[in-house]
Amino acid sequence: MAVKKKGLGRGLDALFPEKSVKPAEKKQEQKPVATNESLHQQEEGSLNASAVKSAAETKDTAQAAVVEEPKKSEMLVKISKVEPNRTQPRKQFDEDALLELSESIKQFGILQPLLVSNKGDYYEIIAGERRWRAAKLAGLKEVPVIIKEFNDQQVVEISLIENIQREDLNPIEEAMAYKRLIDEFKLKQDNIAERVSKSRTAVTNSLRLLKLDERVQQMLIDEMISAGHARAILAITDKDKQTSVAMKVFDEKLSVRETEKLVKHIVEPPKKTQKTVNTAEDAIYESLEEKMKGIMGTRVFIHRKKNNKGKIEIEYYSRDELERIIELFESIR
Repeated sequence: MAVKKKGLGRGLDALFPEKSVKPAEKKQEQKPVATNESLHQQEEGSLNASAVKSAAETKDTAQAAVVEEPKKSEMLVKISKVEPNRTQPRKQFDEDALLELSESIKQFGILQPLLVSNKGDYYEIIAGERRWRAAKLAGLKEVPVIIKEFNDQQVVEISLIENIQREDLNPIEEAMAYKRLIDEFKLKQDNIAERVSKSRTAVTNSLRLLKLDERVQQMLIDEMISAGHARAILAITDKDKQTSVAMKVFDEKLSVRETEKLVKHIVEPPKKTQKTVNTAEDAIYESLEEKMKGIMGTRVFIHRKKNNKGKIEIEYYSRDELERIIELFESIR
């Protein structure tokens, strides 16, 4: 029997006010097909909430719903009449995973119906686009669906929750979905965090990724860098520098810690001690160096320090020249 996934708080239960329960799942145990369940577990687990009552309702009421509501909402429709939701958060699908799921569907069919809304001349997918794509690859002519009517906000929330539960969204898709909930439906970050059962900090950090240069965002989508790398690069405001650092991270396979150090060096370069410029004084010391060079017959450097202190450096290039310089000093006495 399908098991309700408990990983994300309210999850989809909070978005399904109706009491539709599949009798086949309550009255009798599902036929054991280990291979099918293992292949479908990740795909199907998060959507079982669409076929059960809200957790707040009592067990007795749930049993009554089994008797009162037979499978009237589930039906078979032509797969050509079903279309994906163009605004759904997920944009990329793993081809290998789709092929694996399609092979399972060829053998065992679709265990969990697609959740769709009736658009008149076609059905729009609310949840289950991956199954729909795999069913097309498997050559199915019809797919099981459950028709539900939701407003635009609920559709976005359901799609977002479904994908987050299965960790199917890449970091940028997830951030874009949060942004849409904020921009179009005026939700606060706290509201979003509650709906997807994540911390507000996690939602905030996700949204910050949209401040990255588009080239860096694409590298994140392509898994050339991780979300940890991307968050470190966010400290750089210049878009071109962001891209340059991201490429360096990829080329040199830098860790997140190494990336943080690199970014810190760029953002806060070590301060160089500036020499006090004194042109007149410099000229005097250069003149003294030249005078001493004439006396010594070799290069002489005067290194100044604070409080009128310093040291004199005299170069020699052979043992004989060293002895000559020593004799010169001795002649001064």
